[in-house]
Amino acid sequence: MTPRKRPEALDRFALYELAVTSPRALARFLKAVHGGSARVLGEDFSGTAALSRAWVEMDPHHRAVAVDRDVSVVARLFEACAASPAASRIDIVKADVRRVRRACDVLACTNFPICYWHTRGELIAYLRHARSRLNPRGVLVADLYGGSDAFRTGSKVVKLRHGGRVVEYTWEQRRADPLSGRVLNAIHFRVGRRVFEDAFVYDWRLWSIPELSEAMREAGFNDVRVFDELGGAVDERGRLVVRPAAELSDPYVVYLVARR
Repeated sequence: MTPRKRPEALDRFALYELAVTSPRALARFLKAVHGGSARVLGEDFSGTAALSRAWVEMDPHHRAVAVDRDVSVVARLFEACAASPAASRIDIVKADVRRVRRACDVLACTNFPICYWHTRGELIAYLRHARSRLNPRGVLVADLYGGSDAFRTGSKVVKLRHGGRVVEYTWEQRRADPLSGRVLNAIHFRVGRRVFEDAFVYDWRLWSIPELSEAMREAGFNDVRVFDELGGAVDERGRLVVRPAAELSDPYVVYLVARR
């Protein structure tokens, strides 16, 4: 009798990658919006560096610098990157993102960590530092969410199937204050009888698109564009086709691309 294969162990980081991220699509988008021969990716607030792994696996000439300062996250980060066939091309840095000076062609600040900066002064200081790390014609990419319900509390539940199991993912906006722009959000998971309550909790300042765009320009970026899709179509040379947003859906998730 063939022994039954044990189900894959899922911790909160693996569940986050499964339910929240689309690293391969995002890596292709970053390559496309750069528009040149981007080789080095910087991933700030990297978590388990799913994006860095997708980036280096996309091209044998690609390298990545994954930065996070959370001790528990960095321990899991080393484990995740070691499993990548291109692990030798990912540099892991445990540090405050504002202390890192490694140069890159594309700097990604995705899954809304730009909202960790609660004041305009903090935001612009980070943006100036990010710009200083970029090679000529390099781009910083940061995402935001918004819409008419952006400051409404509540939860959204999504069910996914993985390895024959149902994974329940809950996004909760626990508190929201439109006067200050502050929101408190949490992510929960359920897999069978296992519950990951408050798997991730975020205390954010939810910036608007004009606020972030203006801050990017004040920090010295020459051009800022807004995209609401990661793209899907390719041209005759197999390159991803991406276009800035003409109008936004409600609610929306957008990517602001700021060029040095």
